[in-house]
Amino acid sequence: MSLRFPPVLVGVSALLAIPAALAADRVQVVTSFSILADMVENVGGEHVEVTSLVGPDSDTHIYSPSPGDARALAEADLVVFNGLLLEGWMDRLLESSEYQGELIVATDGIDKLDYHPHDHGHDHGHAHEQGYDHSHDHAHEHDHEHSHEHDHEHSHEHDHEHSHDHEHEHGHDHAHDHVHGEFDPHAWQDMEQARVYIANIRDGLIDADEENADDYRANAERYLDEMAKLDGEIRELISDIPPSTSVITGHDSFGYFSNAYGVRFLSPVGLSTEAEPTGAGMAELVDLINEQSVEALFHENMTNQAVIDQLAEETGVGVAGTLYADSLASKGEASTYLGMMRHNAELLHEALAQPGHGETVAEHDHTHDHGHDHDHEHEHSH
Repeated sequence: MSLRFPPVLVGVSALLAIPAALAADRVQVVTSFSILADMVENVGGEHVEVTSLVGPDSDTHIYSPSPGDARALAEADLVVFNGLLLEGWMDRLLESSEYQGELIVATDGIDKLDYHPHDHGHDHGHAHEQGYDHSHDHAHEHDHEHSHEHDHEHSHEHDHEHSHDHEHEHGHDHAHDHVHGEFDPHAWQDMEQARVYIANIRDGLIDADEENADDYRANAERYLDEMAKLDGEIRELISDIPPSTSVITGHDSFGYFSNAYGVRFLSPVGLSTEAEPTGAGMAELVDLINEQSVEALFHENMTNQAVIDQLAEETGVGVAGTLYADSLASKGEASTYLGMMRHNAELLHEALAQPGHGETVAEHDHTHDHGHDHDHEHEHSH
C-alpha cells in the first residue's frame, strides 16, 4: 500500500528543509568564547554559522572542553581563538579534534601589553610604555602586512610556531591551563586593538570563503566604523573621570582598557579567575583602598562576587555595579561586544565622573581622527 501525504504537508516539509540546507552552505566557524563569536557574526553576516565553545556569562579561564567540542572543531571550516594563553586548553582541544582547517589567532599583530600585577597606571599622557601606538594607521598597517600570510599563518603547525603565545603554550603544563604568560591576553578591552581582531577575522573568512570576500570586506568596514564611533564616545565619557581615580574589579582584566582610556584598575587576583586571593593580597588591597583614591568596587559578570563584597564590607567603599570583562551577557545591552564596551564606559562614568572635569583632560590622546579612511587601504589586501 502506498502512502499519500496531503500537498500542504509536503510543502511544509520542503520549507523546513530549506533553512537546514542554507545552514549547511554557510561557513562553519567555531570560536573559543562569546566576544569572538559576536565579532565573527558581525563580519561574516549571513554567510557564517557560528558556534562558541564558551557561552555568555561563562568563564573562558576555567573552561574544560568536552568531547562534543572536539567534534565541533573537527566539523568546522574555521576556528577563531584569542591566543596569548587566554585559552590554555586550546592546544589540547585542537590536537584531540585533529582539526586541519583555517586557524585564526585574533590577537596576532596587536600591541601586546606586558603583564605587571596591579600596575595599570593610567597617566593620560603615557599610556604607551610598552611601545603602544594609538594611531589607527598602525593597526591597519598590520592588516595589510598580515593579509598575505595566511598560507602559513593558518596552517595548524605553522600557527603554533608563528605565534609568540603558542611558543609558551607548547611548554605549558596542561594541569595548569589557567596560568598566563608574560602578556595580558584581554586585548579586546582596547578598541584600537580590537580593530586588529576584526582584520584577522575578516582575512580568515576570506581565506575560508573567497567567493564572498566582498561581503566580508564590506561588513568589516561597517563594523570598524561603528567601533571608531564608539571608541570616541568612550574617550569622551572617561575624560570626565579624574586621573587619580582607582577602582577594584574581580580579576586583572582591564589593563588594556586602562592603558587606552584611563582609570586605574586593581584586583584581588591576577589575570586568571581561577586564582584565589591570598590573605596578604586582600590586606594589601584594603590598605590601598584606605590610603589611595579608590572610589568604587565593581563586580564582574563571571567572577566570584563574594570577594568584592568582602572588600566592600571591610572598607565601606560601595559596589557600583557589574562590569563585563571576559564574557558577554546572556541578554541585554552587554550581550554584544559593542554593547558591552558601551555599558562598561557608561557605568564607570556614572560611578566616577565629576562634572566639568572632562574640559581639562579632553586632550587625553583623544584628538586623533576617529574616522575610517585609514581602513580603505585594506580593500586590496586580497
